[in-house]
Amino acid sequence: MRIFNGKRAANKILKELKEEIKKLKLSPTLGVIMVGKNEESALYIKLKKQTGAKIGIKVEEYNFGSDTNEEEIIGKIQELNKNEEISGIIVQLPLPAVFNTDKIIETINPLKDVDGFHKQNVALLEKGEPNFIPVLPQAILLALTAAKTDLSDKKIVALVNSETFGRTLEIVFKNQGLKLHCWLRRACIVMGIEKEVKEADVLILACGCPNFIKGDMIKEGAILIDAGITRFHNNKVVGDVDRLSVEKKAAYLTPVPGGVGPLTVALLLRNVCLAAKLASFNRA
Repeated sequence: MRIFNGKRAANKILKELKEEIKKLKLSPTLGVIMVGKNEESALYIKLKKQTGAKIGIKVEEYNFGSDTNEEEIIGKIQELNKNEEISGIIVQLPLPAVFNTDKIIETINPLKDVDGFHKQNVALLEKGEPNFIPVLPQAILLALTAAKTDLSDKKIVALVNSETFGRTLEIVFKNQGLKLHCWLRRACIVMGIEKEVKEADVLILACGCPNFIKGDMIKEGAILIDAGITRFHNNKVVGDVDRLSVEKKAAYLTPVPGGVGPLTVALLLRNVCLAAKLASFNRA
């Protein structure tokens, strides 16, 4: 079973970004909206800060309590929209359930929406003319491309825990001439998807269901793109694939940690750099 090296792929992107930022004399800054307390989200933001600092991208964090009025968060985003020093804005997900995630994200200026979740950016993505390609679908596609397999006649199945993400992933693949045979919300996992999984040449996982996929569930020689992540109280991190169980049956796996994760950080920072270039062009 071949193992994808996400750190090496990410480092290549980061090296190119560092050189580009220096050459163009850019000062990219990412504004991150964090609401409530979530250890995993806090770790992600810390990683973004550390990685950004190495290549010349500043990350500013704006923290709000889970009891904050939604309009206060929207007000901060509107303030960042007007701030020319802020190149890109993301809302760290998931938000506490009391908040309207779509409403908050729609407040972001589409030209600063470096996560690519704004409806306007999704519409442009569907036309094949995106400002920014959403980070996780882009990382999944790059990891799959690294498998160096002809996908034209392959059955590709995605199991995801978000309808919005599933739809976005479907569009990104369609733009590459690839079709997702099906994508299923997390709730569907208990509704009999064994046949779909067993027939998949390529199986994409983004459920957050630890060690869900076992060796006896997959096709011989399957390509497994694991974008799921669960962190236990002892800080052990696992994906949606039971790695030991699939080792002798799968042909290719993106591991957790060290697979898709590092790529998502690098690609987010690449979008921030792109946003800085767009802003510089618009001001010229």
